[in-house]
This record gives sequence, structure tokens and C-alpha cells, in this order.
Amino acid sequence: MTATSDPTASRPPGPEPPVRLSLTPEGATPGRLDGAWWPRSHDLLSELPPLAAALDPKWGKITRVTVNPRHWPVIPRRVPVAGHVIHVGWFEEEQDADEVVVCSFIPLRLELLVIPPEAEASAAERLMTAASDPANTRPGTDLLTAEGVPTADPRADG
Repeated sequence: MTATSDPTASRPPGPEPPVRLSLTPEGATPGRLDGAWWPRSHDLLSELPPLAAALDPKWGKITRVTVNPRHWPVIPRRVPVAGHVIHVGWFEEEQDADEVVVCSFIPLRLELLVIPPEAEASAAERLMTAASDPANTRPGTDLLTAEGVPTADPRADG
């Protein structure tokens, strides 16, 4: 799969859906991950604004996000959000296919498990708890595999 960039893309109209996000408890030293994000689709243009709205007040404006293109068929270079723009990059080999890295203006870097939109609610809830557990030492793909949720890992295609 090859990531594509659509420089003419703009955010679709309509209200932003509530974000499904779980973060390591405040004051705890994060484990391998800082939490989990369960987007409703594979559309970054519609999914990043609610994620930024949830994170911006506490972590500072989200300025950059990196993804692995396995989850995202179209990767826009910039996504407009309330009052600013998120720059989006991608890494095929360097980044776990089932994680997203979120960077803020502060600067702060969060590594979040990406739970596939198709995941069953009960599995997603368990994954959100596991990924935000300070004792977690497993990367995103390992958590999904242990839960039996299909991963976006290229090794799964073989």
C-alpha cells in the first residue's frame, strides 16, 4: 500500500463526532504507550479535528501527527483544526503500523495505539485500558494481536 497525499482536501462539513480516547492517568509515568485512540473511520480529515479538540486544552496545540499509512488510504499533508493546522507525516518502516505519534506546541509527544474503527466495542474498551496502563510494555501491534483484533501490521499480509 502506498500513502497518498491530497493537497486540495478540506475538512468535510458537519459537527465533529466525539473522540474515543484513553490516556495514561495524570501523574503516572506512561508505559510503552501513552494511551489509545479509537477513530470512527480511516479518514484523517474527519478524525484528526476531534482528536486535536480533546488534546489541545491539556497538552497544547497539536502541531504534528505521524502515522503509518496502513490504516489511512489518504494522508493529507495538512489538516485544518480550530484555529490552527496539523501537519501530517507518515513512516512505513519506522513507525508501528498500529500507532500514531502526536506532537504538540509545548513540546509534548504522545504515542497512541490506533484501534481499528471496525473493532468490536468490548475489545476496543479492553485495548483502551491496556494501552493507557502505566505498566504496559507492549507496542500497539502486540496489544491488538493479543486481543484478537486484526492489525494493520504489514507482517499480517504474508
